[in-house]
Parts: sequence; C-alpha cells; structure tokens
Amino acid sequence: MTTEDYIFGIHPTLEAIEAGRTIDKLFIKKDLHGDLAIRLCHLAKERGIPMQRVPVERLNKITRKNHQGVIAQMAAIDYCRLEDIVPTLFDDGVLPFILVLDGLTDVRNFGGIARTAECCGVNAIVIPSRGSVSVGADAIKTSAGALLHIPVCRVDSLPRAVGFLQQSGCQIVCSTEKSSENYTLGDYTTPLALVMGAEDTGISPEILKIADTRAAIPMFGRIGSLNVGVAAGVMMYEVVRQRLVANLEII
Repeated sequence: MTTEDYIFGIHPTLEAIEAGRTIDKLFIKKDLHGDLAIRLCHLAKERGIPMQRVPVERLNKITRKNHQGVIAQMAAIDYCRLEDIVPTLFDDGVLPFILVLDGLTDVRNFGGIARTAECCGVNAIVIPSRGSVSVGADAIKTSAGALLHIPVCRVDSLPRAVGFLQQSGCQIVCSTEKSSENYTLGDYTTPLALVMGAEDTGISPEILKIADTRAAIPMFGRIGSLNVGVAAGVMMYEVVRQRLVANLEII
C-alpha cells in the first residue's frame, strides 16, 4: 500500500469515521490516552472497525508524518451487510451461493479464491473482521479485479453469521478433512453456504458443530491436504456442476 491508502492523525481519522468512510483497520499507539482517544475507540467499536494497539515503531514504519499515534488503513471497497444481501437473493428468486472464509490470512490465496468465486457465480464472500485477510489493493490485484465485482461481507462473529445463513434457509457445507463423506455425495442444488478454513487451523469447532454437511476431498498422495485455494476451487465447481446438471440457473 502507498501512503495514499492511509489517514494519519486522530482528528482526520475521527472525521473519516463520522463521514462514513470505510476503514479496514485502525492502528493506535499503545500508550495513547485522553478524551479524543477514548472517543475514537468507542466510535470504532460502534462501527465494527478492527483496532490494534501497537508500539510507535509500527506506526513510524508506515509513515514519518505526524500521525499523532493514530493511523487508519482505508478499505479498497465498501463492505456489504450480509443481512441485506441474503433476503434480497431470496426475494429476487436467486438460489443463494455464499462463500464463507474462516481465518484465511494469506492475501494471494484470498485473491485467487475470490477470482474463482466470481467465475462460479458466488453471490457474496463472508470474512471475519479480526484474524483474517481484508480487501486491500494486493488482494484486488491478485483476484484480477474480481473483488470489485463480488460483494464482500465483513462480520464481527463468523459463527453468528453462519447461524444467520442457516436460519435463512442456507445449507451449511463445511469442507474439512475431518469428514469421511466424499464431497461429491452432497446435494448442492439447495441454497448453500460453503465454508472453507485456513490451511493451518481449518474451520473452527463452533462452525463445524452446526454444519449441515461436512465434505472431504479424497487424498491419495503423501501430503495430507490441498492448498486452500485449490480446495475451494474443487468445492465451488462441484456446486456449479451439480446445478448445471439439475438445469438450475447459476446466477
């Protein structure tokens, strides 16, 4: 990112948040206190903006300008509300296909997955606001611009978001090696939310617990798992294949 992708200083950051600009992350100096700092933290929490308390050296690496202990990283897109997208899909007669990414941190994997998702007619991508990738310039570039065309929803609680999708009528399909069910045996012709986990930690137990379907991609080699981008592509195109065979509209 360039310095044009950031806002420096506590007053400009407060003004940006109050103006409704989309902020990806907020970096605040560890020992920054005072009324304005308290106001900023409360406002960021209220708007669901991820905050990190960091040493001043971290801020100085981003810029040598007078940042006053506060730097806001701007989002490259405007995030969407999942609660708005899902009902609209049903109202418009669209068979929902939502992709949920649990704990993905690699920007290149994220961009590649988003590119495949756009090609597969995925209606929205859901990511958590903390401990996850976000939509920055690098992710957009890696996605070949797909992230400019597919809605991305950033949520405070991924388990709650998955629960909302389930209550809305979406089948929750978790792709996990912890299952014994071959991924081709599931029925993906229903409204669906596909959950993919990070390569190191996988899908969180809380989400696995409420899954309607746990699907495994069979492995025959010595390496026990696929790159998450490859696995996501396999799963998404199985959804596409089944819906094409059933003569269902992809989008």
